[in-house]
Amino acid sequence: MDDLLTRITFDKDVLGGKPVLRGLRISVEMILELLAKGAAPAEILEDYPVLESDDIQAALLYAHHLVAGEAILGRIPA
Repeated sequence: MDDLLTRITFDKDVLGGKPVLRGLRISVEMILELLAKGAAPAEILEDYPVLESDDIQAALLYAHHLVAGEAILGRIPA
C-alpha cells in the first residue's frame, strides 16, 4: 500500500515544492480539501480527468502518515 506514496512528488518548481500528485499541478492539499468539503472521489475524478483513483488514495495515505507522525519515504522526519 505504501507504494501509493510514490505518486506524491515534490519539486521546488511546481507549486513551490508542495506535495503534488505525479508531478502535476494538483496538490495533495487541494484533494484533501475537496474531500473534506464533501466531494466524492468520483466527482474529483470527473473534474480532473488526468487523475486516477489511486491518486486520491495516495493523498489520503500521505495525510494519514503525517497525522500519525510517521516518516514518509525519508522526506518527512518522524
